[in-house]
Amino acid sequence: MNPIDKMTGHFRAKISGEMKKMHIDEWDMDIWYKSTNTLEEEGKLVELAQNGKTIEALVETFIMKARTEDGTKMFTKMQKPVFLNEVDPSVFIRVVGEMNNSNEESNIEFAEKN
Repeated sequence: MNPIDKMTGHFRAKISGEMKKMHIDEWDMDIWYKSTNTLEEEGKLVELAQNGKTIEALVETFIMKARTEDGTKMFTKMQKPVFLNEVDPSVFIRVVGEMNNSNEESNIEFAEKN
């Protein structure tokens, strides 16, 4: 097996794994998510964080990761203003934090440190 096949095989195995489920009492809803993003998605999040747009990076993380039970994305970028202006920040930050804590260290945290 060549190196690219090994690398992509590892990633395919990681993203095809079981989704995690969390229940958000305040919203009376379940959200499913995977802890892994593509490198392109991670790049967008890191860029936002490095430009001082940490909250926007959290919203983008949520939009990228939040799924229904069947794996369909729950939200779209069109709903970003709703998250930024009409959702309880403490609950939202806690939920995204839990999604990111399933990674060893989120790339947002990495970008903020560097």
